[in-house]
Amino acid sequence: MYIFVSREQDARQSSKNEPGNNETMGEIVNNVGKMEIVDNDFLSVRFRNMQLKKIKRTERRSTEAVTEEKFAILFKTEFKVGGEDLKFSVWTLSNPVVVTVHGNQECKAMATILWDNHFAEPNRMLFQVPDQVHWSECAKMLSEKFKTDVGIPLKPEDTNYLATKLFNSNPDEDFSRHVLTWSQFCKENMREKNFTFWEWFYAIVKLTKDHLHRFYKENLIAGFIAKDQAQQMLSPKRGGTFLLRFSDNLLGGITIAWISQDESGKMTVWNLKPYDHKALSIRSLEKRIHDLKMLIYLYPDTVKNDAFPKTFEEEGNINLWFLLF
Repeated sequence: MYIFVSREQDARQSSKNEPGNNETMGEIVNNVGKMEIVDNDFLSVRFRNMQLKKIKRTERRSTEAVTEEKFAILFKTEFKVGGEDLKFSVWTLSNPVVVTVHGNQECKAMATILWDNHFAEPNRMLFQVPDQVHWSECAKMLSEKFKTDVGIPLKPEDTNYLATKLFNSNPDEDFSRHVLTWSQFCKENMREKNFTFWEWFYAIVKLTKDHLHRFYKENLIAGFIAKDQAQQMLSPKRGGTFLLRFSDNLLGGITIAWISQDESGKMTVWNLKPYDHKALSIRSLEKRIHDLKMLIYLYPDTVKNDAFPKTFEEEGNINLWFLLF
């Protein structure tokens, strides 16, 4: 079996007819493998250490980014039946792929692949996708993406909050008939922000997957709620009650909102500067919560030590032990 990289135009042509001698747009090394019978049922081939060595870019529209350029991988093999009498050539094309050269392109490339995978119509011309979709369909896509990475889908109130971010609307609005464009999804910055909706959502998914997975699955993180909603939730609670919500202003950030009572009895809701991936890599969220003595009850009324039990040694004591010995 052989594998080649095909550009979008050639892949579309190949989807209609048997691929000819179109110029391949990339070079894959270790792209030849031997097919073997598995359980007397089907043929399988495994490619080991396969790598894309180089890629040829095509001219793009001025509004199109590198991460929007799609390719297909062509799988092709030949086999014979009855000696040389019957010879068959079999081929197929992969789902669309995006070729990136740096990790900072992953976010936008993922948007291209998700949009294509979820909104491509049956029997469509290869790579052809609608430029706009109903919000309800986009909400399903985001929920599936969150479930794939974190383990649980988004709740209806979560997707409703995401819609308010995308459409800059009131949370009480009916979003069922709203239409979302590709540009709104991942090319236009959100209102008063220097990043797109997709960049914001992607960063939250990554942060949750890398640092907050267990806490989110145990329902210890409020997550997708607005700052004013957090204030409303905490206002009737006793001093020291806190909750955790994703930051609106920092890519991949989680912040702590809590209510405190001063000597005069006045109650005030505060918000900490958000913790991002770098901060939580240095010190975990669990440890940071225990560092903050003003945090006593996790919303609505769970004692902090019950929600986040101490499962670690005090680092200062460990360091002192090594110094003494």
